[in-house]
Amino acid sequence: MDPVKDSLELLSKKWKIDPKLYDLQIGRRDDVTDTQIKVGGVIFHIPMLVRDNLYVLWKCLWPDCHNCCERQGRLPLTKDDIAKVARKVGYASKAEFVKNETRISSWQEQEAFGNVITTLSMISLKRKKDEREEEDGTPLRCRFLDDKGYCGIHPDKPGVCWLYPFASWLEADSRGQPVVHATFQFTGDCPGFYLDRSIDGMMPVLQEYSTKIYNYNMAVSRTTRENYGFVNFVDLRSGG
Repeated sequence: MDPVKDSLELLSKKWKIDPKLYDLQIGRRDDVTDTQIKVGGVIFHIPMLVRDNLYVLWKCLWPDCHNCCERQGRLPLTKDDIAKVARKVGYASKAEFVKNETRISSWQEQEAFGNVITTLSMISLKRKKDEREEEDGTPLRCRFLDDKGYCGIHPDKPGVCWLYPFASWLEADSRGQPVVHATFQFTGDCPGFYLDRSIDGMMPVLQEYSTKIYNYNMAVSRTTRENYGFVNFVDLRSGG
């Protein structure tokens, strides 16, 4: 069973998928290189297909597509999110909101072009009222998504909702200062990827997302420092 391939097959029933992008997402391409470009406070890692001399780029196709909300994996909350979403859904008490509307999620992420594995545990917003522990990380339709593709708690939705399809992480630079990195999530659920010989056309998107991604990572860092979550980094190059 290949969840990405299964997602792509489901996606292809509604959207045309470039065969090169299909092969990339299921791991058939052996010619993918990492192009790093710094925008604002974020280093973006943009894949390039060497044999075709094409960059893998992205644009959002909403409102025609809202697959990221139809097939949501989890909704981790920062400390700021907890206060904001609790008010939005009508809770005066953050404790009552956490008790009734959230659960604990734990997962691992590995850099697409690196060796750092990040283990995270965070309070997550339930994507459905009766969400079970074994459903964590599996695609579910978010309960706040309406039939027209609008979010019922926008613009106060969790910070992570603003980032798709990017995944991001923190690394320390040579001076020990945190640096934010970001790359694409290839879950097989997004039809917005396309190929181009230049990154220029995507620069406005990178500029917009740079601020969102940087602020989100700083919020996650504050959240874990204040014991609302846990993050652990393992660098395979150093053995731990």
